[in-house]
Amino acid sequence: MSRRTIEEELAVGGEPRVSLLPPEVLQRRRAKSTRRILGLGVVGLLVLVLAGTAGATFLSSQAQTNLLADQALTGELLAEQIEYAEVRSAQSQVSLVEAAQRVGVSTEIDWKSYLNEVQRILPAGVVIQSVTADSATPILAYEQPTAPLQGARIATLNFSATSSGLPDVPTWLDGLATLPGFADALPGSVSLDKTTGLYTVNITMHINDAAFAQRFVEKE
Repeated sequence: MSRRTIEEELAVGGEPRVSLLPPEVLQRRRAKSTRRILGLGVVGLLVLVLAGTAGATFLSSQAQTNLLADQALTGELLAEQIEYAEVRSAQSQVSLVEAAQRVGVSTEIDWKSYLNEVQRILPAGVVIQSVTADSATPILAYEQPTAPLQGARIATLNFSATSSGLPDVPTWLDGLATLPGFADALPGSVSLDKTTGLYTVNITMHINDAAFAQRFVEKE
């Protein structure tokens, strides 16, 4: 190998250096660097812990504040409820009375108005003399017919009427059939009072639930 080549190789290798420091010094330097890194890590971890603690404390304080506000609101609402307890009790009693009224009159028939309608249907000169009626009650169902051609009923009206002329009973029955709640009607006996010259007719009329007065039923 020529001298020139050797010089070029020495130039490429760079300037040689030798550390004269003892190994203990280098180890101390490395240990110091490691301690510095660990110290920074501990400081960073401490900062994170403090931040987390501060956040948890803030959230706990907020929750406690909200709880106190809710408790105060609950106390106010309870106080208002106590203040209006008598009003609610009165409202409950009114509702109870209204319900009792609806049940109590659920089977009510306005007999005065109904009998006026019966009298209106009858021909001129025919006068109702006596009336008996029975109807369903809120706690007892009305007895239903056993005959297949008779309709359901909630009341029975028996009345006797007098007429100065021979009564046309079929025409009477046709007129009664136009009344609300009419189920069926059966003619009874026809008799003549020779002293007064008046005919008396007995009629049994059955009425269905269309005749209920429904005073306390709300209508659309």
